[in-house]
Amino acid sequence: MSEVTMTVNGREMTGTVEDRTLLVQYLRENLGLTGTHVGCDTSQCGACVVHVDGKAVKSCTMLAVQASGSSVTTIEGLANGAELHPVQAAFREHHGLQCGFCTPGMIMTAVDIIARHGSDLDEHTVREELDGNICRCTGYHNIVKAILAAAGAGEPQRLAAE
Repeated sequence: MSEVTMTVNGREMTGTVEDRTLLVQYLRENLGLTGTHVGCDTSQCGACVVHVDGKAVKSCTMLAVQASGSSVTTIEGLANGAELHPVQAAFREHHGLQCGFCTPGMIMTAVDIIARHGSDLDEHTVREELDGNICRCTGYHNIVKAILAAAGAGEPQRLAAE
């Protein structure tokens, strides 16, 4: 067993975990942050994407002990109270979701893509960078449209997850 301390969605959290506990398990089971989904356990689907120290990470491929000392942002940490993050608002406005299972991972990946590329994004780049996120309900058209809209309309400092 190991003690982990990390800042999750702006709050310092400390807990004891088995050394083999995945970050996704720690977030869901220990902290009750169930917006991060477990889809495949093999890093193929992207439903578990969170930000660790500002970078998109598939939390099913990282141990909780590896994230100790880091800042972690989950889908629950993007909105500012009742005000949706610009990427969340764009997904809503452009119908970038269907059943919603992949949506948290898609949004967290989108925030990372926009933070790295800014308004220079084009459809080809978005589609290429979404390669590690699977949606079984849509043809990705509205997801791509939402990401491009968020990249063009949001304030850059607000688009990056804190």
